[in-house]
Amino acid sequence: MPAPGWEDLGDFLDEEEFATEAVIELADGQVLPPISAIFDDPYMNAQLGEYQMDIRQPRLLCRESDVLVVRRGAYATVNGRRYDVLTAPEPDGTGMATVMLGEDAGDVAF
Repeated sequence: MPAPGWEDLGDFLDEEEFATEAVIELADGQVLPPISAIFDDPYMNAQLGEYQMDIRQPRLLCRESDVLVVRRGAYATVNGRRYDVLTAPEPDGTGMATVMLGEDAGDVAF
């Protein structure tokens, strides 16, 4: 779905303000051109019965058209850190989409 005519999505993705550059590598090894995205990495409190755990939920908010071919199994590099792409882009109906990320298994120490 195209962005509303009254809205310039580039205003939200200005790297001099609060957006950052992200590079996405598809599962087949193809590297997409860098995109501007808003990176968010909040901590959330997950609860199951009496058990509570703080979890991270990193994600990218970007133009839907920039990530049409992205699927689970790809990688995103943001601010020098590599993340696993956990989901296909989730469009929000305004021309933007959210891509959910997880820690790259190669970065996790056991």
